[in-house]
Amino acid sequence: MKDLLGKAIYDEFMGNREHTVFTETSISEPEEFPVDYMLRGYEAMPPLEQKALDLSKGHVLDVGCGAGSHALYLQERGLEVTAIDISPWSVRTAKMRGVKTAEVTDLYHWQEEKYDTILLLMNGSGILGKLYNVADGLTYLKDLLAEGGQILLDSSDLIYMYDEDDDGGKWVPGDRYYGELMFTVHYGDEKESFPWLYLDYDRLEEIAHSVGLHCEMVLEGEHYDYLARITLR
Repeated sequence: MKDLLGKAIYDEFMGNREHTVFTETSISEPEEFPVDYMLRGYEAMPPLEQKALDLSKGHVLDVGCGAGSHALYLQERGLEVTAIDISPWSVRTAKMRGVKTAEVTDLYHWQEEKYDTILLLMNGSGILGKLYNVADGLTYLKDLLAEGGQILLDSSDLIYMYDEDDDGGKWVPGDRYYGELMFTVHYGDEKESFPWLYLDYDRLEEIAHSVGLHCEMVLEGEHYDYLARITLR
């Protein structure tokens, strides 16, 4: 793992970023990524993220914390927050910004305790990578929930990006779920790619129910995105 986006975030925070970051997916062209957005405060966050933070309670696990913007806001509200990310540079930045507890680890190696709120934001389903990982991922998260706890996850339905046929149907890939993409980051003369999952709400709800969880739509965005709340049944 080159951790190019994490390095760009750290460089941005330190004020010495020399290169533009470009991102692309397997169904989109390269475009400039606004690295400073990763250092945003609450007021600059989209409504879905603000709603998730407003709903957060108790001991919070921030999965894929990035530069720690969500964790910092919740700390200021007086909540106990544990932030985790697989990106060493991002976690380093989060700590330098003031996140009290931040660790470099992936989700499946974290079993420290139970949490009242588990956050997976900024297309949190992407962390799961592939559709076939969702059931196992939700089961793992289920075991981390305290009684009365909640998982707050946002994602987007990418069906709108696919062409329609004459009958109104969509031309989607036949060999994979249409929300499974490869995400590529370019920083300087380097690049790295990894699988990233955008998950439609109906599919999320169906899988959540199959592993004994309740799923509800909390808020829908303006760009086929949504915030879901998943709880124990």
